[in-house]
Amino acid sequence: MEPIVSVSTLVKSHEDPEKVIQAIRNIFPGWAPKSVPERGSFPINRGPVRISGKSNSLDEMLSIIRENRILDTALDAMSMGSVGEHAKFYLSRQSASIGKVSFVLDEESLGGTIEISLTGSEIGLWLEQQTWHPGRDSVPRSIGDEVSMSEEGEPSEWFDSQGRRTMGEVE
Repeated sequence: MEPIVSVSTLVKSHEDPEKVIQAIRNIFPGWAPKSVPERGSFPINRGPVRISGKSNSLDEMLSIIRENRILDTALDAMSMGSVGEHAKFYLSRQSASIGKVSFVLDEESLGGTIEISLTGSEIGLWLEQQTWHPGRDSVPRSIGDEVSMSEEGEPSEWFDSQGRRTMGEVE
């Protein structure tokens, strides 16, 4: 049930391809792009180049997500672009350069983005399982439930301004 993981990014002419690759490998250690543009010297006459390749797993990324306790955010962000047996999401390459995971919801981010595509059967169920934590025993979560963040990344409020629980209440 482990999905096929494809990772890609756009290397612009002013970027050092080796630094871009290192940023991605901070999150996906086994990633090997199919082709890498040469660094070149100034002035660089090439346009942006998309580099891509397969990764063996999401283990390092999931480890960082668990360590930073953002499993519910990860479930929401990774499942927003899921359809059938496919899911697509984006990470900040700038955050990856220091070994952090930051989801990008609008496909454009200062420092570039990393596109991750997952393909496999029951991808939604797999994402729910990979982001499970003990808190879900008392507050169950599933993809697209009433406590998911919005498409713009706005969180669902679980408590009102007075600290009273709002989750599950009928308006």
